[in-house]
Amino acid sequence: MKKRNLPLMYMACLLLVSLLLAAVPASDNGYSVGDTARDFKLKNVNGKMVSMADYKDAKGFIVTFTCNSCPYSVAYEDRLIDLHNKYAPKGYPVIAINPNDAKVSPKDSFEQMQVRAKEKAFPFAYVYDQTQEITKAYGATRTPHLYVVQKQKDGSFKVAYIGTIDDNYKDASQVQKKYAEAALDELVSGQKVSQPNTKAIGCTIKWKEA
Repeated sequence: MKKRNLPLMYMACLLLVSLLLAAVPASDNGYSVGDTARDFKLKNVNGKMVSMADYKDAKGFIVTFTCNSCPYSVAYEDRLIDLHNKYAPKGYPVIAINPNDAKVSPKDSFEQMQVRAKEKAFPFAYVYDQTQEITKAYGATRTPHLYVVQKQKDGSFKVAYIGTIDDNYKDASQVQKKYAEAALDELVSGQKVSQPNTKAIGCTIKWKEA
């Protein structure tokens, strides 16, 4: 009798594990360094659709999940502009993606994105992931959350760095370690990124309500 119950217990355990895995947010199952990152087609603040494939001469991208409302994102806006201005000419432009649901966070609506982009004169694309599909695919959990991807010979994009921009969001003048710049400098010079992972510091992403 006990032996006959073992398969039932085994199946019950499998079912429980499956349910637990299904309950894990999709953002926890995103990319790791070395993975191939998917392209996207998202609406830019100028009304045009943007994808990485549009940048024919790019060697890679600084894909940054950011927003209007998070104080961490706001603190990093000027540094994000500086990153674009420094590395876009070297083949690594910034594409900023707003992942937040506008119903949960009205300050992050597409219209407010347009206002903020104009106020700051963003030199890079600022696009809206309205469905949050790309955010979940990448595995972003914070704003800002930065992914440096490198274009491969076959046209795909390999994740080379994931994490934060630097070690001091409060004061740019007190930064000791510029993680993103270090990674980009190594990629530009043809080297492997020596510190490919850091912890993203910021606000939690505002997911759509069930």
